[in-house]
Amino acid sequence: MIEIGQLPNARAAQAFVDYLTGLGIESYIEPLPQGVAIMLVGPQHEATARSEFAQFVLHPHDEKYLQASWDNGNTQTKFDYGSGTLGLVQQFITGAGPLTLITFFICVLVYALMNLGMGNTLFSALSFAGAVPDSDVAEIWRVFTPSLMHFSAMHIIFNLLWWWYLGGKIETRLGSRPLLFLLLMAGTLPNILQFFITGPNFGGLSGVVYAVVGYTWLMGVRNPNCGIGLPPSYMGFMMVWLVLGFTDLLGMPIANGAHVGGLLVGLAQALFDSRKPSQV
Repeated sequence: MIEIGQLPNARAAQAFVDYLTGLGIESYIEPLPQGVAIMLVGPQHEATARSEFAQFVLHPHDEKYLQASWDNGNTQTKFDYGSGTLGLVQQFITGAGPLTLITFFICVLVYALMNLGMGNTLFSALSFAGAVPDSDVAEIWRVFTPSLMHFSAMHIIFNLLWWWYLGGKIETRLGSRPLLFLLLMAGTLPNILQFFITGPNFGGLSGVVYAVVGYTWLMGVRNPNCGIGLPPSYMGFMMVWLVLGFTDLLGMPIANGAHVGGLLVGLAQALFDSRKPSQV
């Protein structure tokens, strides 16, 4: 038996196995402590299987893999994720990189502490310059730290789901460097824009979220081989949400300046990065 690659998700791996079956190549999934391995039964198809696996990693959502599951899939196939909690934790960790996860948990910690009696203390420490007495631009961290504060459950859930999903894609496929740039640039410049629009009382990772949305979408359009991309329907949803933010329909204050600024940062970075040969 020959291992031709590993994937973090058993269902994705099964789609690839079904695709190989359609090519007349026999393979199966073998569980690992983290993720699964694709095992080839016979060595005569190794070169073809490895080439196809490389294409699958780049374009796992290609329609041909879905069609292969319909054509060749076995409805009796069972996926072993371990215990329910362990399986979810494993997928959560393997679906993102260290920067994605560290930022995720910092935001969760800040939100938890703000709701456990430390709201005023954290707001005083992390808010934008001018939001509290005796704070000014000399405290340079205040340009970024408002991005770590969230003021409602819906606010933090919406932002962190997108951050984990898209930030994780960027980091696991392209590395931590482009994601760190997006985090720092979209966590500061849009905040400055928002300050000039509404003043210093705002917070949230929304600017960064729109940056990774714009970056992922445009990178997928301009450099399809980079390994990341955003379906048009997802991009359309985020653009509708952006437009709704300028109306009163959502019934909540929206940091529109941060959203627009973050989107522009992500698009600009994607324009620059897509000029380079893919490093995937």
